[in-house]
Amino acid sequence: MNLDIISIGDELLIGQTLNTNAHWIAAELDKIGFTIRQQTSISDNKEHIIETLSNVLEKSDVVLITGGLGPTNDDLTMPVLNDYFGGKLITDAAVYNDIEKLILGRGFEMNENNKRQALIPDNCKVVRNAHGTAPGLWFEQGDKVVVAMPGVPFEMKAMITDTVIPWLKEKYVLPEIVHQMVLTQGLPESKLAELIADWENQLPATIKLAYLPSPGRVKLRLSSKGKSRAEVQHKIDEQVAKLMQIIPQNIYSTDNSNLEEVIGKMLVQQKATLATAESCTGGYLAHLITSISGSSDYFKGSVISYANEIKINELGVKKSDLENFGAVSQQVVEQMALGVLKKFTVDYAVATSGIAGPTGGTAEKPVGTVWIAVANKNGVVSKQFTFGKLRSVNIERSAVAALGMLREVLQG
Repeated sequence: MNLDIISIGDELLIGQTLNTNAHWIAAELDKIGFTIRQQTSISDNKEHIIETLSNVLEKSDVVLITGGLGPTNDDLTMPVLNDYFGGKLITDAAVYNDIEKLILGRGFEMNENNKRQALIPDNCKVVRNAHGTAPGLWFEQGDKVVVAMPGVPFEMKAMITDTVIPWLKEKYVLPEIVHQMVLTQGLPESKLAELIADWENQLPATIKLAYLPSPGRVKLRLSSKGKSRAEVQHKIDEQVAKLMQIIPQNIYSTDNSNLEEVIGKMLVQQKATLATAESCTGGYLAHLITSISGSSDYFKGSVISYANEIKINELGVKKSDLENFGAVSQQVVEQMALGVLKKFTVDYAVATSGIAGPTGGTAEKPVGTVWIAVANKNGVVSKQFTFGKLRSVNIERSAVAALGMLREVLQG
């Protein structure tokens, strides 16, 4: 079953308002078995609305429209849909009572604009609005459904949850859709695709694979649908098990847990503690770790040693090593990790030092050069990374890489 989403409003087109409605609708309708074919944002224009609706109805079973149902002259959705479906506007008594109750309850009087909102096409069903004055409109054209709702998010969400989804479930037999996320770290998208190419080529035709990259991580989404959710999930689980055999060291979650959450669970299981010493990440690594509820059970603190004197005085880094090798070096980052391990008396410590950019790079150490170290009672391991030119991305990549190295050490 294909579904299209049409968002009406000039404010969406000029970037004045972020279209969160389409994002939310897509997620909710996907859950109940619809295939989201397309999302379209259009202007408050009669011809544009008619043209777009005609086009999408050729390919989709259901069209959900938001916006343009208000009481002012620039709200065109209701009269346009009335004309499109050949209806006649009549005053709906139940809608009028809803509007009157809401307006009077807020201490205002009904005006002509409010009264006009009770004019409803006689060939549609009303989707009652418990939180606003604009009712929703449910039209049917053969086996196809068009639903118009106000653009106010909390009004629209209540309509979809309370009325639209139950009505759609009554009208259509919907398949079960399963999306399984496999979260990976430590491989760029191109390298990951190369390593799993044979596995991907042998996927059943009923399972679709998507790559969703972000700095330092790549999400793999396996999607499939069928009559039985259990059967669909079983087929996907079989493929995930095969994937785990190919890149086990790079997969950190199959239940959509983020990397810092996985790290936290591992520390709790080991009853271990953690501290960080950060230079180039400037506290971002500690921020990720402490974004997890309960992190106070294992995270003790951080030293943001941005200046060399802090590295020397707080972490015990040798001044001679800073002079001979520089702050961005294996020697220094390892001493930072060992220093904070000792200072906070923890089981594990992570340190970062690098050139985030966009300035500060040299021919020997260009922008994006980062050293990361992880220490515990058995010693210290370190690794050099070369990221890109963008400061914010380098900081994020560094923190993610640090968490990835910590995960490997925690795994033994």
